[in-house]
Amino acid sequence: MDSQLATSNIFGCDLFEALPFFKDDMASMEHPVFSLSHKPGQRGLRYEHNGNTILIKPGQDGLPTIHDKDILIYAASYLRAAMNDGVAPSRTLRFVTLDFLTQTGKRADGDAYERFKAALDRLSGVRIKTNIKTGKVCIEESFGLIDAWRAVSEESNGRIIAAEIDISKWFYNSVLGNELLTISPEYFGLRSPLERRIYELARKHCGTQVSCKIGLDKLHAKTGSSSTLREFRRIVRRIVADNGLPDYSLSLTRDILTFRNRQLEHLAAIERPPITLRPETYEKARLAAPGWDIYALEQQWRAWVAKKKEPLKRPDSAFIAFCRKKGACP
Repeated sequence: MDSQLATSNIFGCDLFEALPFFKDDMASMEHPVFSLSHKPGQRGLRYEHNGNTILIKPGQDGLPTIHDKDILIYAASYLRAAMNDGVAPSRTLRFVTLDFLTQTGKRADGDAYERFKAALDRLSGVRIKTNIKTGKVCIEESFGLIDAWRAVSEESNGRIIAAEIDISKWFYNSVLGNELLTISPEYFGLRSPLERRIYELARKHCGTQVSCKIGLDKLHAKTGSSSTLREFRRIVRRIVADNGLPDYSLSLTRDILTFRNRQLEHLAAIERPPITLRPETYEKARLAAPGWDIYALEQQWRAWVAKKKEPLKRPDSAFIAFCRKKGACP
């Protein structure tokens, strides 16, 4: 491998073991940081909501797209998995390009490597200024999503064999603070940028709820769509009709979009009686399974409970015990 990549203090991804989960950062799930255009343009973005402000300025290669974000999801997932195993990885991450393409469902053709390099350029070129905190730290100055990237290429065809990226402090803080949510691997199969954003918002806002609602005008702002509200409504109706999102079904009534968690909706129908956990139970569960996505564990636990013949006498204690067992797994 190139001597430029043979530096110390680098976290290398496991080349032989697939990721046990994929993690998305909650800040960019909540707020529109990435362009929904397949062809990234030069137009900047300003977004304000509930006291949070985001100013996004494109680099010379344009704004990073929501498909470019797959690189950050891949990075966050590996870093968090390592931290769950007791490793304290650095902000510099090294991985094999083919592994990234394979695990995120991309074609590994010749053009894929050029698209990969272009995505790295956009992620490193964009400048973001925000007051959104990650890891309880507010970074006031502007920053990129990737501070720098390096690569080793084959001489014969120029394809990148391995890449090394320095993720920004802002993004790294979100990983350290575990401000992440587990997402479905099927997310990478969504080709429509708007479908990806709607899935992120559904995952972020539903949490432990069976369903949640959002007005179309607010959804329009949160997705960062550049379409008119009329055109946006037409596209959302098509997405609702296709009903192809992982984990969630959608319905649109009078400009109100409703997300329904398919698994929780099913479990709510068969639980005898419906189980409601106390708020403090979730805090105890986080201590029992540090680094795990508690809401994802809750869904697993409820699926296990639904198979039992007798109702639980102490569901809160049972859930904490379930989390403690998961947290002890290597």
